[in-house]
Amino acid sequence: MKPIYYLLASALLLTSCAQSPSVTSPDGNISVYISRDGTSLTYNVCVGGEQLILPSRLGLDADGLIPDEDAKMTVSHSSFDETWQQPWGENKEIRNHYNEVAVTLSDDNLEYTVRVRAFDDGLAFRYEWNRASGDSVVVRDELTEFAFARPATTWAIPASFETYELEYRNLPLDSVSDANTPLTFQVDSAALFGSIHEASLYDYPEMTLRRTEGRTLKADLAPMPDGVKAYLPAQFATPWRTIQLGQTACDLINSGMILNLNEPSKIADTSWIKPQKYVGIWWGMHLGTMTWTMGPRHGATTENAIRYIDFAADNNLQGVLFEGWNEGWENWGGNQHFDYAKAYADFDIDSIAAYARHKNIELWAHNETGGNIPEYEAALDSTFAYYQSLGIHTVKTGYAGGFAGGQYHHSQYGVRHYQKVVETAAKYQLMVDAHEPIKETGIRRTWPNMMTREGARGMEWNAWSAGNTPEYLCTLPFVRLLSGPMDYTPGIFDINYERAKADSGRLEWNGPNDYCKINTTVARQIANWVIIYSPLQMAADLIENYEGHDAFRFFRDFNADCDWSKALQGEIGKYIAVVRRAGENFYFGAGTDSEARTLTVTLDFLKDGITYTARIYADDPADPTKVVISEKQVTASDTITVEMAPSGGQAITFMPVIANT
Repeated sequence: MKPIYYLLASALLLTSCAQSPSVTSPDGNISVYISRDGTSLTYNVCVGGEQLILPSRLGLDADGLIPDEDAKMTVSHSSFDETWQQPWGENKEIRNHYNEVAVTLSDDNLEYTVRVRAFDDGLAFRYEWNRASGDSVVVRDELTEFAFARPATTWAIPASFETYELEYRNLPLDSVSDANTPLTFQVDSAALFGSIHEASLYDYPEMTLRRTEGRTLKADLAPMPDGVKAYLPAQFATPWRTIQLGQTACDLINSGMILNLNEPSKIADTSWIKPQKYVGIWWGMHLGTMTWTMGPRHGATTENAIRYIDFAADNNLQGVLFEGWNEGWENWGGNQHFDYAKAYADFDIDSIAAYARHKNIELWAHNETGGNIPEYEAALDSTFAYYQSLGIHTVKTGYAGGFAGGQYHHSQYGVRHYQKVVETAAKYQLMVDAHEPIKETGIRRTWPNMMTREGARGMEWNAWSAGNTPEYLCTLPFVRLLSGPMDYTPGIFDINYERAKADSGRLEWNGPNDYCKINTTVARQIANWVIIYSPLQMAADLIENYEGHDAFRFFRDFNADCDWSKALQGEIGKYIAVVRRAGENFYFGAGTDSEARTLTVTLDFLKDGITYTARIYADDPADPTKVVISEKQVTASDTITVEMAPSGGQAITFMPVIANT
């Protein structure tokens, strides 16, 4: 069987077209060319007149995608420009502007298209087919390549079909053996940054990257147990293969291209989908002061539930999450059987839900599956209907365990499951926060109840290990967060675990060892609420560590439902500064690596003609556990100096003076 890229190239020889199909971005800076190279169809990319991607293979090794040798080739061009609104997001208003070329091969039984879109902030392509008859298409390999013309520096995690909770590697491109996406790169000695990822991932395995030779990366799909990558219908469109581009690293953060490559919302009424701030007992379990199972340290009790709901209501928060509330945690490590509707005896869910409604607080339900997908899918409808009857609108899912039958988390099997959960949740008006997820590819535009997900090393790693470094936190926005929101669970104030260690004197304790720690200042923990975007944003510490703490005012004032965002300054792995607007208020967050750093920030993002009170939460250079709080009045014509201690940060609220009177 000849692979499809060979057949595409052969068909190109039949066209009378003298010029290779091509497309250029609206601003004329990015050009993509499709041409024949030997026996294969290739694409290459130029940016600003310079080669970025050399001729690279396109196509699939797939049974059922074999057009006749005399297949007709057609080339069509189009342009598109719209501004659309989303119910929530970093920016609620997004412009979608691109030029497109579609190269189609057709015969009596098959139409096969390579579709390419060029935006001002990058490019994307995918494969589409429509078969008149025949069995399903069997994909054995994807041949897509990214052959870089020039040396580059990269930031990415290693390729894995099971987890994204890995540390970043900063490597020269020609030293990368494999990587997951997003893979962020900087062309050496050039003001050109980029990121390879994918968009609109449905019913298809995730794409990782493997270096084949030199500076060439090839798509490597997560397989099924039989080695096949995907079984697909006779009509299908693959996910988009994307390359975001910008002159600065912050340009990548400010791009909306991944969202633009997804379809509009399939949920007609989104009024029940609401960003929120929340708290929960989650950190207590990771510290070891609480347990998921019943016993003297059980976290999810009726008493704790009432206490946390009261705290949320008193502090301008909207939600409370409980883990370990349902029967089944005693099976952990065994048969992984959970009952998603039956609460432990010490958690009166009916009265708790009623009390939450009375206090106008959203109660979250946590579903840990342990990887037992068949059991969870069988219970989805009845479980979600039960939550809806209790007035619950958010579910946090977990998959901390291997899938049965040798299936990978990130295979077509896994992708199908994660999507089934999102669509079933939408039916019962439930928002989803997924941990151990499939990576974000912008489907939140189409399914806006898919709010946030983990998909990287989160806060809990600080309770299990030497912790996430400040360099990691300064890399995260430029790599993982390019794909979409992350439930990092920020905001630990007790960075030395003093309360947990005090509790260990009176409880049998299995909490963090001495080498486990938070590697930032408290001010940086506050700034992370702004830097690490999530529409469901958690104050993750024990609520006792927030009570009476002046710096918690930032989270009380913070609004997770932002309207506009911009990364202002940053260097990958070194520092980052972000601002977001919600209503009339602005929220600023900055963080640095293990070096002290001073930034000068112009405030031209503020509205002209308005005076704002800037409430500043800064590092105490002498004590990382303390926050120096000050106020000053500023306008859009001012600048502000942001001084950060090593591993530190700074957070600022900007509120119109008139609103404070």
